[in-house]
Amino acid sequence: MWPANKKIRVMVIDDSLLARKLIVDGLSRSPRIEVVGTAFNAQDAMAKIPQMRPDVISCDVEMPGMSGIEFLKKLLPKYKMPVILVSALNLRVFDALSAGAVDFVRKPEPGKNEEFIKSLTLKVISAAGAKIRSSPAALTQPGGMSAAPLLGALPRDQVIIGLGASTGGTEATLEVLKRLPADIPGMLIVQHMPTGFTQMYAERLNRLCQMEVREAKHGDEVRRGLALLAPADYQMRIVRSGSRYTVSCMQGQKVSGHRPSVDALFFSMADQVRCKMVGIIMTGMGRDGAEGLLQMRQKGAYTIGQDKESCVVYGMPMVAQNIGAVQIQASCENISSVLLRHLNQL
Repeated sequence: MWPANKKIRVMVIDDSLLARKLIVDGLSRSPRIEVVGTAFNAQDAMAKIPQMRPDVISCDVEMPGMSGIEFLKKLLPKYKMPVILVSALNLRVFDALSAGAVDFVRKPEPGKNEEFIKSLTLKVISAAGAKIRSSPAALTQPGGMSAAPLLGALPRDQVIIGLGASTGGTEATLEVLKRLPADIPGMLIVQHMPTGFTQMYAERLNRLCQMEVREAKHGDEVRRGLALLAPADYQMRIVRSGSRYTVSCMQGQKVSGHRPSVDALFFSMADQVRCKMVGIIMTGMGRDGAEGLLQMRQKGAYTIGQDKESCVVYGMPMVAQNIGAVQIQASCENISSVLLRHLNQL
């Protein structure tokens, strides 16, 4: 956790003068942030970093000369600094996250500068002190990671798995899912993410994992072999109809400060699910999902929390651990084996 009395030193990298001014002026309004400098491209940034010594970097993904992805590959082996990406609606943002960026915000749409600055400010504060991976996660093609098989006797249609994550969660969730078999029990996933990116993220997971993964739509059925990702700006909840389960995707109010909210999903699972269930809470700032996971555990769910050592930000799992919501903690790389061992014992 970053000390409240210590300002976060931020460097802003963007090839657009207007964008740099917008970000510098916006971040400077926060009493917790000091913008120590700017750079107009990645080469300029690499030359200035030793003098400016920023705590967090805000970086455009698409820049002339050297892209944000190439910049990360040069930066992180030398300087373990949290990088927040500023990205248009572009699939390359996930390649940059894989290369070691902590989080990202979507470039502002017309008339939404204030919303953009608010989001970027929160992510900078969240990223300060974040744990930077020593080496980028390797991408896995479908079937490239051998998953422990599920025992044939497992009542896989009678188990539902919920997973929630925030800062650092895009790659952490991939690390879990790519180690799971194609016939995994139905999964519901909430990842805090800007509007427009959840469909691309679901397609990425679907391409790299063995089960089917897609962005949820209102009324989708929860079934074996399918993982449903909550769409950005919508609350995803589970709904029971006899022995059948579907998802509700409605905008509604924010829950625990988020939409989608991990708590919204977990509360609904605790209330609606009558079969066996598992709750998993992963890296992220704040406490979204902790109370919901506790309710799930009180209703008999098996609950897993990501451990401190493997979290980019040990916030949500820490709160869940502290209030007694977590039965077992595991590293990002081991959560899948803990889950499979539990499923095989049912």
